[in-house]
Amino acid sequence: MSDAVVPHTTSNAGIPVESDADSLTAGGVGPILLHDHYLIEKMAQFNRERVPERVVHAKGGGAYGSFRVTHDVSRYTKADLFQPGRTTDLLIRFSTVAGELGTPDTWRDPRGFAVKFYTEQGNYDLVGNNTPVFFVRDPMMFQDFIRSQKRRPDTHLRDNDMQWDFWTLSPESAHMVTWLMGDRGVPKTWRHMNGYGSHTFLWANAGGEKFWIKYHFLTDQGVDFLTQAEADQLAGADPDAHLRDLYQAIERGDHPSWTLKVQVMPFDEARNYRFNPFDLTKVWPHSDYPLIEVGRMTLDRNPDDYHVHIEQAAFEPSNLVPGIGVSPDKMLLGRIFSYPDAHRYRVGPNYTQLPPNRPHVPVHSYAKDGPMRFEASGTGPVYAPNSYGGPAADTARFGEPLGWDVSGSMVREAYPLHSEDDDWGQAGTLVREVLDDAARDRLVSNVAGHLANGVSAPVLQRALQYWSSIDKSIGDRIAAALRG
Repeated sequence: MSDAVVPHTTSNAGIPVESDADSLTAGGVGPILLHDHYLIEKMAQFNRERVPERVVHAKGGGAYGSFRVTHDVSRYTKADLFQPGRTTDLLIRFSTVAGELGTPDTWRDPRGFAVKFYTEQGNYDLVGNNTPVFFVRDPMMFQDFIRSQKRRPDTHLRDNDMQWDFWTLSPESAHMVTWLMGDRGVPKTWRHMNGYGSHTFLWANAGGEKFWIKYHFLTDQGVDFLTQAEADQLAGADPDAHLRDLYQAIERGDHPSWTLKVQVMPFDEARNYRFNPFDLTKVWPHSDYPLIEVGRMTLDRNPDDYHVHIEQAAFEPSNLVPGIGVSPDKMLLGRIFSYPDAHRYRVGPNYTQLPPNRPHVPVHSYAKDGPMRFEASGTGPVYAPNSYGGPAADTARFGEPLGWDVSGSMVREAYPLHSEDDDWGQAGTLVREVLDDAARDRLVSNVAGHLANGVSAPVLQRALQYWSSIDKSIGDRIAAALRG
């Protein structure tokens, strides 16, 4: 038996506890006494130990690591974390999108890929997915899309008919649905999938020159996937398979890594590109804008408490550091508001003071008070401007906030019709030119299996037309598979 001293149980206030097993009663057998503070504390704490789960991306896991710059991209951005020689601590969270906290890791679903960089100029959050595109291009439709993928209000069951009803009435979803129904819809593990910023972002260099950017985290483990049969089997045998795999890989020293590459579009080329480059349902062809290496992300430390470091982690696209800004992507602009608002509701207004969200640099903010605040602002005066030595913005050092609205014409020209602004073209290219014969066979099988499970006749007819619009041959094969 170990000679180590066992710590004494205390209350949350640090007061020694008499017993771990026995509540206070009258004479040891009578009614429990109301003044048994430790029992009341344990019961009350237990009733409150969960924060509300995320409405989207509820089931997930993550780890800490670092990002090391391997190539000089300072000609494109002055952002501190991307300067030559920099190594930056980070936290990443992987997740499914539609399922609740207890759902299997291997359901067919997009995967969240959210990275928090603890930079020398504050936190930079890159909140993406394992796909380079998304289902909708306007935040007005986002809530409706998510509800169509979750549970029915009457039966409380997930419903394929509801999903296909939304998808077939929203042709812009075609590109993303093709990704989802293909091999990328069920990655083998989180370590075997790529991550994408998905949106278009703005970079600016030290000279003020601006560029449009897309992020690609390419897995160094190689992209791999589960077939539908393998995913279904694993969902029953080990619903936490991806969570377990990441934790165990890091514990045994098999640290996963990803190489970050970017596509760079000169600022003025966005106006006359052949399709809207800010459309979240589109990719930029690599033949037009090849990948440029930036650095490598490595995960090497598991959190010591899941609730503290992962469940309370708050990622938000609004965390943008000098040298990085937003684009006219409507979905990105909507997320700038919605993510921090979700954190204030779910975790509380002072969520940025929690360990996973706290910057690694001093905070000089005029924010004050609110529930669960435990760090004073430290500014002295609680308002700005002031005459008493409080912090002040340093425009000369950091420049004006980096936005895309540098001219009225850029705003007006962000959404004209371009020659290739259709909903089916890129999905068809993905089917015909990216997938091989075996991947096309699996796509047909996945779609047909999904459509055969509870999709009503009118929605089914729309779904068959949807796939024929993507690619006539694939549409015909899906129809044949359904006829059996």
